Amino acid sequence: MPGIRTAAQAKAWLEQQGKSVQEFARENSVDPATTYQILSGRKKGRRGESHKVAVLLGMKIGVIPPEPTHKRDQPLE
Repeated sequence: MPGIRTAAQAKAWLEQQGKSVQEFARENSVDPATTYQILSGRKKGRRGESHKVAVLLGMKIGVIPPEPTHKRDQPLE
């Protein structure tokens, strides 16, 4: 499938951007450890945070669902 990066290509892309894994994780509000695990192949990116990381790195085609909003976070009327 065109457009899907391998782990090696994703690492090279980060390097081309001049970003460390830590910077990438911070900028995208994801866990750095999960990002390292996706890049090393220990996690596949099927669900949750790992899915989000894989999509952001271009290693997977997918949709990143919006963060859930909780009623308790909304002001009372």
